[in-house]
Order: sequence, then C-alpha cells, then structure tokens
Amino acid sequence: MNPSDAALLDEFVDALWLQDGLAKNTLASYRSDLTLFATWLSPRGRPLMAVSEADVNAYLAHLHTQPKPPKPASQRRLHTVLRRFYHWLLDQGRIGIDPLLNVQAPLPGTRFPKTLSERNVEDLLAAPDVDTPLGLRDRALLELFYATGLRVTELVGLRLFEISLNDRVVRALGKGAKERLIPMGDVAAEWLERYLREGRPALLGNKTCDEVFVTRRGGGMTRQMAWVLIKKYALLAGIPRERISPHVLRHAFATHLLNHGADLRVVQLLLGHADISTTQVYTHVARERLKQLHQQHHPRG
Repeated sequence: MNPSDAALLDEFVDALWLQDGLAKNTLASYRSDLTLFATWLSPRGRPLMAVSEADVNAYLAHLHTQPKPPKPASQRRLHTVLRRFYHWLLDQGRIGIDPLLNVQAPLPGTRFPKTLSERNVEDLLAAPDVDTPLGLRDRALLELFYATGLRVTELVGLRLFEISLNDRVVRALGKGAKERLIPMGDVAAEWLERYLREGRPALLGNKTCDEVFVTRRGGGMTRQMAWVLIKKYALLAGIPRERISPHVLRHAFATHLLNHGADLRVVQLLLGHADISTTQVYTHVARERLKQLHQQHHPRG
C-alpha cells in the first residue's frame, strides 16, 4: 500500500470515530478491509481515489477465487465499508463518481446464531467452584452475562459505578457510544453482590481497579480471557464444542426471552441493536424451538 493511501485510511478512520463513535474493534475491521483492498490495488497502479466500478468488481471476483472465499456476512461487511469510504470521499469532493453506485450488496446468507437450551445454561452457570474467589467471580460473570445479554466487550468493560444493585440495573455503553439500561434480575444481582463482597476484595488485595471483573493481578479482565473461561466451563458442563461461540450466552438470553413471550422490540432494546432486522434472526431460532416442543408434547405432533 502506498503512503498516500495509508494516510487516507488514517483520516477516514479518524472521521468515523469522531462522527459515529464506532467501537475500536469495528474501526479495526474497517481499516483491515480497506488495507487489503488498497494492497491488492497497489501493484496495479491504482490508488484508492482512482478506483472504478470495474476495479471493485475485479477485486470481489478475486476474493471468490481464494481457497477460503469470504462468507456472506464478510462480503456484506466489505460492501458496507467500501460504500462508506467512497461516500465519504464523494461528500468531501475528492472524487466525482461513486464506484459502488451500481455494485449490488451481496444477499444475506441464512445464518442462525448458536444458542443453548435452558438446561445447558443451568449446567454452565453451575460449573464454577464458588468456594474460591476466582470461581465466585466466574459465577457472577456468567450469571450477569446470561441475565443481561451484554456483549462480551461490554461485560468485561463494566465499571463499578455502572451497576446498581439496589435498582437491579446495569448501564452499558454499546456500539456507537450508545448507552442503555438493562435489568439484571434478582439471581444475578445476588451472585454479583456476593462476588463484590467476598471474591473481588480477595483478588485485588491492596490494589484498586474500576472494572467489576478483575484478575489475580489486580487488573480488568480482557474479552479473550472471558471467552477462554466460557469454553472452560462449557467443557466442564458437558456442552458440545459446536454449540459454543463468544456470544453464546447473549444468544441464549435473546432466544429464551422470545421463547417465554417477550416482545421483539423489547429484546432489540435490551441487546442494543440499532436495526430490528438484526434482532429478527432470533425469532427463527425461537420458532424452531417451539416446533420441537409442539412435536414432542402435542398428541398429533
């Protein structure tokens, strides 16, 4: 990638951060997609600002010739990134024609989120050894995860002043710096209160930390560490590997709410989805579960 393209990407990412307050991981994904595109263009003598519709179509065709072609979700993200980038250049008057104008967005693939049964969740929540400070922390983390449907990054980034045990609510700062209040329920609140009273002081010792969930070193937990813990306890609970994903409890939170009659709009607000179409995928999961229950229990199922 030539230096002018690299500088242009820096400027674009900074503009996105200032305008939309996008999450760090989202900005990193945008930069990665555009960097790969610019790197492909460079040997062809085409800077990012001189791209044509033919260049875009040639790049998309190139991706499909790779040993591992991008999945439908990745294709749609790439289209979104390129469209935003060239709209930004167009708005600034740096280009005269949008090269994505006639490039159709890929159709969404049928992809249902991995989720767990209510029995699976009960087994997972009961897996940590709550007689130890670390086990108490992990039980509180899993309970709060399932009770609120937070994203993993929101969960590990949760700070003490963002929880209210009296009101049983959590304040989460989600994508686009959008804030939402989520009820946590009595069970999760009780485990969290016990962890804050017994487990957290034992882990911190004389150290201080703003994050709710801390490590033995006295710092906040990373999302990678949270994911490792979930996999560890899933294995102890006898949950098959193919049923586990980084957001497995978030998916279970949404699916179980819908299975028990929650309104889709309410679930959308709790999950922090900007578009209800993102939430609607859970209705398919819940519908399949209802079909299974009907076949199992109805006399003519």
